[in-house]
Amino acid sequence: MFISFEGTEGVGKTTLIRKIYEYLEQQGQAVVLTREPGGTPMAEQIRSLLLSVNHEESMSNDTELLLMYAARAQHLQQVIIPALVAGKTVLCDRFTDASFAYQCAGRGLSREKLNVLNQNFVSHMPNITFWLDAPIELGMTRARERGALDRFEQEKVTFFEKVRAGYQELFEQYPERMKRLDATQTPEQVFEQAVAYLK
Repeated sequence: MFISFEGTEGVGKTTLIRKIYEYLEQQGQAVVLTREPGGTPMAEQIRSLLLSVNHEESMSNDTELLLMYAARAQHLQQVIIPALVAGKTVLCDRFTDASFAYQCAGRGLSREKLNVLNQNFVSHMPNITFWLDAPIELGMTRARERGALDRFEQEKVTFFEKVRAGYQELFEQYPERMKRLDATQTPEQVFEQAVAYLK
């Protein structure tokens, strides 16, 4: 099974993924925990480029999208596909839904660009996607408490409102795959919501 975790900043994805990882391991499953952008040494280098706030030039929206997919292509070939072929469960912190929410809904890039990339470079989609949803201000407060903000976390609230609306659009479009979790609740309650869907 391939499970992805989505949401805006500070909604508790990392905490939930760890809990699900431990839960599935206790069930006797072989589980691979990974993330995007990243997941392989080369893809992690691309992640550093994407998240860094210290570039001498501003990154264009098209460059951002293409870097995301360069990292994703490497990640799929090196980690996700081999794990699924081996019968393992893959837990991935963000996947293609994040590209729609951030680059299309947030940045305003056309969905057509995304579709072309998905058709050519994405051979596997998640069986289930947990969308952790919470008001933007709550998430940003949590993100600021973690320390220095990366290039995405420094965006304005209006950007994240668009991203959240993008996730809402996906949720309505793919109700079978996308499961909304109320991320305003405690980590334990969010975990219980997720496990109810998995069962």
